[in-house]
Amino acid sequence: MNARPTASLIVHDGAGRFLALKRARDPQAGLWETPGGFCDGWEEPAEAAIREGREELGVDVVLGDFVGMYVGSYLFQDELLPVLDCFWLARLPGGEITLDPEESSELAWFSLVTPPPMAFGTMDRALTDAVQILCRKDQFAE
Repeated sequence: MNARPTASLIVHDGAGRFLALKRARDPQAGLWETPGGFCDGWEEPAEAAIREGREELGVDVVLGDFVGMYVGSYLFQDELLPVLDCFWLARLPGGEITLDPEESSELAWFSLVTPPPMAFGTMDRALTDAVQILCRKDQFAE
């Protein structure tokens, strides 16, 4: 079985914080996650990341550096599926965030260095790598 690609965003504020959403549905309902989701058929992952930002936050995010790809898992209909999670840094262009209530119950800004428990292990790995990228680019302040 091949891994299914996903596209996710690490929306950061340039001051050492990232935006997290609380999952409103299973799997992992009630845990924090980064905005993102599965790529549609024939959709480029970067395009999916922008689409997911629009769907989950109600704004067009500004895509930044690619953080990395991580092999993970996703429980769907009692089957554990392999996923290939792709992450990008992103910024908000302004405007008010409007959450999709079917996806997320709340949002919060957290420290990139001390994030809360995340819904999926690939998110923890991507957040760690995002800090390294931002530090190298002198875009990290805490």
